[in-house]
Amino acid sequence: MSQTVTEGARTGAVDAKSAPSSKRWWILAIVGIAQLMVVLDATIVNIALPSAQADLGFSDGNRQWIVTAYSLAFASLLLLGGRIADLFGRKPAFLIGVGGFAAASVLGGASSSFGMLVTARALQGVFGALLAPAALSLLNTTFTEAKDRAKAFSVFGAIAGAGGALGLLLGGVLTDTLDWRWTLYVNIVFAVIAFAGGWVLLTNHRDAANSKLDLPGTLLVSSGLFALVYGFSNAETHDWSSPATWGFLLAGAVLLTTFAWWQTRAKHPLLPMRVLLDRNRAASFIAVLITGAGMFGVFLFLTYYLQLNLGFSPTKTGLAFLPMMATLMIMAQVSTTILVPRFGPRIVIPAGFAIAAIAMAWLTGIGVGSSFSTSVLPQVIVIGAGIGIVMPPAMQLATNGIAAEDAGVASATVNTMQQVGGSIGTALLNTLAASAATSYLVGKDPTDKLTQAQATIESYTTAFWWSAGFFAAGAVIAFLLYRPGKLEQDPDAAQVVHM
Repeated sequence: MSQTVTEGARTGAVDAKSAPSSKRWWILAIVGIAQLMVVLDATIVNIALPSAQADLGFSDGNRQWIVTAYSLAFASLLLLGGRIADLFGRKPAFLIGVGGFAAASVLGGASSSFGMLVTARALQGVFGALLAPAALSLLNTTFTEAKDRAKAFSVFGAIAGAGGALGLLLGGVLTDTLDWRWTLYVNIVFAVIAFAGGWVLLTNHRDAANSKLDLPGTLLVSSGLFALVYGFSNAETHDWSSPATWGFLLAGAVLLTTFAWWQTRAKHPLLPMRVLLDRNRAASFIAVLITGAGMFGVFLFLTYYLQLNLGFSPTKTGLAFLPMMATLMIMAQVSTTILVPRFGPRIVIPAGFAIAAIAMAWLTGIGVGSSFSTSVLPQVIVIGAGIGIVMPPAMQLATNGIAAEDAGVASATVNTMQQVGGSIGTALLNTLAASAATSYLVGKDPTDKLTQAQATIESYTTAFWWSAGFFAAGAVIAFLLYRPGKLEQDPDAAQVVHM
């Protein structure tokens, strides 16, 4: 059956369409720059961690908190940030997010202690949780004409997919040529451009101004997501049997289940069920989650392999990801503007997952003496193509047909899925890789350098196989969940949610 969404959707669509066409692409540029700043910070600091550790003198055990502090704050507050944008306006949410993110970056770059750096990273996550959903919802409400929308989301999706690889490159260049602190200071450049452009170009819309903030729902989902991400983070440093791991994972599951129950009863729900019940939208949320988990195997373990086994410098490692970024960006355009409109998401997105799965399996052929040009380069090019086919159209479909008053929280859900997927991938693949290396060393001389090197190869290839498995599962799930046929939508009509 079908359900026509509220008159607010019609009004929101009209308001968005009334924006001068000359401003649309400038708004895309500003939103893209802001999104790039947020995505970069998921990886740009990682490559500078050894330098920061030597400078500030913190332990190996504490090093993970530089990454975890950001992901915890970001993931747990995304839905709140998205709802704030709906309630109080996307322009102020965007500008406060950009300004706060820049200020937190300056604090991190000026850090004189471990605690100061962790605090700054957590604050980046807080303001990023306000900025990211505001940016995506601005895109959703600015581009309502089908062809322009496809082009805009191909750009935005390419940034979301390739930003992590670009972060590795930029982090390596800045660390090698300047100082680790510049991996944080560089955000000022992005922030100044995004803030100035947002101030001039954006207009404020409060599409959910008549609603109220769902405080019980906010507490439940924020604490649930915090516990979930924290539990997966602990799995990297503790055993899966540790209460610090399973206890938090169990608490997260209970809290999120309670949140889902509460959303069916709340007068002003934080995440209205109508956002989740559309078949294509639900499939897209899951596609983003699986892509986030699978991409981790590419970025982290391939970075380890290039630096530790092939002897690449941080800058050269970043450059090695450029071919993947190029194919990702090309296929982002092709998939959103040509393939999905012609064949429909049920064909295209599973095909993209299948391509990525095959390429990840191909990448397991690496060895101690492998050549980058034959054992890595072709594979990462194909991986980039597969992810480019999946990520941008999934992000577009996750917010397609959404009522204007729900645009912020729907956009936040997309970002939440990507963050939680990354956390799941981090925990599972790290654990599986470590177990593979340990198993390989049983009965062998662990002090032999060749044996040690082969053990690391075993850990990498295990992670790649599991990433291939994630993508293969994504292909099956996407095929089963996406509605068959082409997308049919009249951009001039009130938007419709099929259930």
